[in-house]
Amino acid sequence: MFVSCPPTMGMVENVIWPAYLDAHLTRKEGRRVSMELAVEEPTVDEIAKAVQQVGYDAVIERDKTYSREYEPRGRVLVKGADDATKSDLLQATAAYLGAIRA
Repeated sequence: MFVSCPPTMGMVENVIWPAYLDAHLTRKEGRRVSMELAVEEPTVDEIAKAVQQVGYDAVIERDKTYSREYEPRGRVLVKGADDATKSDLLQATAAYLGAIRA
């Protein structure tokens, strides 16, 4: 017998791992943005700040490890981004991340 959890009514929660935006990684290793938008070794703090600049709430979880990596770098949960695709969210976050680093 399966017990289903109630759906989150309109609350979409996207996850952004630092690997998605890391210029040191290949697409095969987990990078999800172009090399032009990627930055070297992004931190969860920088990613959260960029997500907030895009206009969404961000929650940092520092003790999480991306499945393709061995060292925990954490992840950022993006709350309420139901009006954008994950790809659009990553592109916008990467653009702000580049501006923060400049």
